[in-house]
Amino acid sequence: MSFLKAEWRKLILVNYEVDPQILIPYLPAKTELDLHNGKCMVSLVGFKFVNTKMLGIKIPFHINFEEVNLRFYVKHKAGNDWKRGVVFIKEIVPKRAISIVANTVYKEHYETCKMRHTWKETNDEFTISYGWKKNGIWQDVEVKAAKTPFKIDPSAVQKVGSLESDIAFITEHYWGYTKINAEKSFEYEVTHPVWDAYPIQSYKLNVDFGMVYGNDFAHLNNSEPLSVMLAEGSEITVEKAVKI
Repeated sequence: MSFLKAEWRKLILVNYEVDPQILIPYLPAKTELDLHNGKCMVSLVGFKFVNTKMLGIKIPFHINFEEVNLRFYVKHKAGNDWKRGVVFIKEIVPKRAISIVANTVYKEHYETCKMRHTWKETNDEFTISYGWKKNGIWQDVEVKAAKTPFKIDPSAVQKVGSLESDIAFITEHYWGYTKINAEKSFEYEVTHPVWDAYPIQSYKLNVDFGMVYGNDFAHLNNSEPLSVMLAEGSEITVEKAVKI
């Protein structure tokens, strides 16, 4: 049985290039940075959990809720194959029980904050936003996107310098890694089908990265994103963690 089943819906992904040296202290054992066309990337990701079940059980008041996270991309050599995954700098949710379970079982870095979201829809446009309150100050990310979806093509990752390449790289990571100590890490699989995405028309970002994620990421306050995306999402599973 999967540890967690849910839907991840309306995922905003704001992607930045960073100096790889910034991420070395956060790198779990047995992983290395997964570069995209020579670029080291981090992503601010906001989305909504829907129909959440833990070990097959819906927990009252913990079924539908927002999450915003900052993550980067890694790979792990397993035999002759590479597993491509993500590492989370911090994951913000509005439910304290979610933070306690994730931090205890998966050694993740969840934080509980008051959160809000907006999903608005017209005949031809989505307006999607996610917000969280840190130190009494609201932080927000918002996109407007055309409603005509397109299927993400995993093979497009080879189209160097294209938005399609960025979308394929960012969304096609199916493992999570967390640091246990200098020699061991947790690995867990995340399963989902290939997603649809929507053409971005505009975006707004009101985030103090230094306050929320620490001084290592404060420079993102003055950085332009490499790309901004909106993915529809799907049903997902998070499998049980194993040590590597």
